Amino acid sequence: MIGRAFTATLLGAALLAGTAAPALAEAPHGWELQVMKVRQAQTLAQGKGVTVAVLDTGVMANHPAFRGRVTSGPDFVGGGAKPGQSYWGAHGTAMASSVLEVAPQARVLSVRVIWDREDPARKRAEESARRSKKVGEEESRKWAGAVAKGIRYAVDHDAKVISMSLGTDEWSWVGYEEDTAAAVDYASSKGVVVVASSGNGGSTDAMDLDANNRVSYPAAFPSVIGVAAAGRDGARAEFSQVHTYTTIAAPGVDIHAARNLGGYESGSGTSPAAALTSGTVALMLSRNPKLTVRQVREILTRTAMKPPAGYTLYLGHGIVDAAAAVQAADSPPPAVKAAAYTGEKYLGGGPIGSPVDHPPVDSDYLVIGGTGLGVGLLCLVGAFFLFRRPRRRRAAR
Repeated sequence: MIGRAFTATLLGAALLAGTAAPALAEAPHGWELQVMKVRQAQTLAQGKGVTVAVLDTGVMANHPAFRGRVTSGPDFVGGGAKPGQSYWGAHGTAMASSVLEVAPQARVLSVRVIWDREDPARKRAEESARRSKKVGEEESRKWAGAVAKGIRYAVDHDAKVISMSLGTDEWSWVGYEEDTAAAVDYASSKGVVVVASSGNGGSTDAMDLDANNRVSYPAAFPSVIGVAAAGRDGARAEFSQVHTYTTIAAPGVDIHAARNLGGYESGSGTSPAAALTSGTVALMLSRNPKLTVRQVREILTRTAMKPPAGYTLYLGHGIVDAAAAVQAADSPPPAVKAAAYTGEKYLGGGPIGSPVDHPPVDSDYLVIGGTGLGVGLLCLVGAFFLFRRPRRRRAAR
């Protein structure tokens, strides 16, 4: 996710050391590819014919790592930043790099929908939101509107996978947004797989009670594959969000990726975990273009390297096994045809209501409950005065 510091490294960086489970210990540069068995998966498919839309801060398409495989779409968030500036495309370039590291023959469609952390436009928006609730609501609509537009643009321009290494855990004024929910629903209705990072708001501090209760959208939308981050020991990275919406996990610590100003760098977060998972989905769809959204999800979860306890809030169904997932794409589980939707207002357009709405309460229950409460209070008051009444003193013997 945005906000995880990236430490610049040279292309021939030293080996990355680890100290835990043997399968992950002392993993060299590119350890994530070993753990996910990407090289074995690439003998079966390489992502040819699949477009992955990277909705992010922009991508420096002329980076040598991309070799003409990146196409730039619209800039929906604006703010004045331009390619070549340090705060344009820093995050997005790294994410596109991770997608293509897994699926080298896929194509990336870059759609700019968020600001890099150091972008002055982001800093202005955050400061305005802190000063005024009204302005914060306006910024929320602008941010969510950019993401929603980006999703719809990607779907309408033949993306088969939408990779979103972003989330509302990074944007304090943004939460559930109907426009974004409707856009995600639109993508699913068109058979486009949506992947998003679960968030970097997690904590291992037992006293940080609220950290792991934060909900990050779009990862929390039901049709989205929410991706947590795992470390080289196979356990949850300490920053990775802990929540019921986590579907799967992928490596997210010390991930080597392209840098927007040239060269390469290492970074950590649920962001690269989501990008690596998106690349795996591209391999699966390259192997079998007929896979449905539901089949992709089921294959990923069935073939994952599962935690000893099975599904957990930390790693979901386990760490992505790209080789097993691509192989399973040849014989997917039976496709389930969804029942026809007969509504009008939200046909392919989103949820019926806000997740915080509740059905009306039956007035009869209110009357019965109120009467009972009143009688109970009267009894309580009567008992109080009864026991407070002074008692006669007995005559001394």
